[in-house]
Amino acid sequence: MFFKRSKKPLINSSSTSNPLLFYLNKMLKFIKLSPSRIKDLLLIVSLSISLFLVFLHPQTPLPLAVTAPSRSPTRRHHLLFSIASSAGSFPRRSSYIRLWYTPRDTRAIAFLDQRLSSSVGPNLPPIVVSGDTRSFPYTFKSGLRSAIRVARVVKEAVDLNEKGIRWFVFGDDDTVFVVDNLVKVLSKYDHDKWYYVGSNSESYEQNLKYSFDMAFGGGGFAISYSLGKVLARVLDSCLMRYAHLYGSDSRIWSCLVELGVGLTHEPGFHQVDVRGSIFGMLTAHPLSPLVSLHHLDAMDPIFPNMDRTRALEHLFKAVKLDSSRILQQTVCYDHFNSLTVSVAWGYAVQIYEGNQLLPDLLSVQKTFSPWKRGARVEDHFMFNTREYPRNSCQRPLVFFLKSVASNKNVVWSNYTRHSDGKCLRPDAIKNLKEVKVVSPELDIEQMMAPRRQCCEISSSYNESMIINIKNCGVDELISMDV
Repeated sequence: MFFKRSKKPLINSSSTSNPLLFYLNKMLKFIKLSPSRIKDLLLIVSLSISLFLVFLHPQTPLPLAVTAPSRSPTRRHHLLFSIASSAGSFPRRSSYIRLWYTPRDTRAIAFLDQRLSSSVGPNLPPIVVSGDTRSFPYTFKSGLRSAIRVARVVKEAVDLNEKGIRWFVFGDDDTVFVVDNLVKVLSKYDHDKWYYVGSNSESYEQNLKYSFDMAFGGGGFAISYSLGKVLARVLDSCLMRYAHLYGSDSRIWSCLVELGVGLTHEPGFHQVDVRGSIFGMLTAHPLSPLVSLHHLDAMDPIFPNMDRTRALEHLFKAVKLDSSRILQQTVCYDHFNSLTVSVAWGYAVQIYEGNQLLPDLLSVQKTFSPWKRGARVEDHFMFNTREYPRNSCQRPLVFFLKSVASNKNVVWSNYTRHSDGKCLRPDAIKNLKEVKVVSPELDIEQMMAPRRQCCEISSSYNESMIINIKNCGVDELISMDV
């Protein structure tokens, strides 16, 4: 035998004053120590240690699984918009601000260089006059010193110590925001962590000149509350180091880089560094919620026979009914008549002759000109492009938004034919006057992991075509040849 049972208890009976030792003594009396029982002994020792810890710390509960506290959803009132403006431009551009700002449920402040000499009317954000920046150096030749003041808007907004803020949002007075979409986009991120959210320029040359990794300020950008508090403390020291930079957004980005923070890219922010008609950009919007549009004074009215402000107001009629779906591109096919239909919801419908492949339709038609003017300016962009025919008869038939209405989570949008001169069109569409699009309100959860939706064309039409937008089947392809 390898083991011999002891005649004495392994633990002295005098240990009964200690409950743990007494328990161990009782247990060991009933166990015969043999090679086959070693495992039992080890189990008892393990149990005994656990009981010892319980007796030693009876007030300490056993650890339980910790559940993270639930966080309330991000709402409009959690965002503070800071608008960089001036006494000279604010009165002219106040109509743009009224498109998206509502005093009842939008928190915003306009930062100006000086007080206004006259009233600009109601329904505008409160005005704050920016602080003196004469102590900061600015050495960029032919640049504007106002870049320092605009950069310090970040610090001045944070230093207001507004309550209940999760995100600081910055833009210009000619930036139009789709606020509900921005709320949905920012809801993906934890405001208690450091986030710098925005997008770069559409122009390759502008990005090359300034940075591909910087959020361009005109398109707007958002900084999480936790990051904003830190940035506000160090920004002035950064402004002293970056006197040689041109703009305010370059200064802010450089300081964030020193803090170790990179850009979180969201394609719904639009700097719009192009001129003229942005029809091509709007009809091939990325599969992402529209968040902002900038450089409104440099673009043509987005709807025919309207000025810029009225055209944007018209677009916002659709925004108010289904902001998540605005400009989302849906493509469907009429196999029998060999037609391809591309819907940019809330804006325009295009009907092409023949079979147009979806990847080709996702490319942006170059209806615009480069931001920089000049004979040697190259037109390189940050997205795929295709030529826009000079001959209007070689272009698709276009229908622009006329009206929009909703009923029980279903939205009807109506589009009327835009004149294309005396072009010869196929018999199936030569008399077509309007297109009606029926769509369910787009669930924001679908935009978190987006998949382009499908559509069906009414089987017969003469003057009016009806299109139903729907979720695609699991293995459904957006193609004419299916």
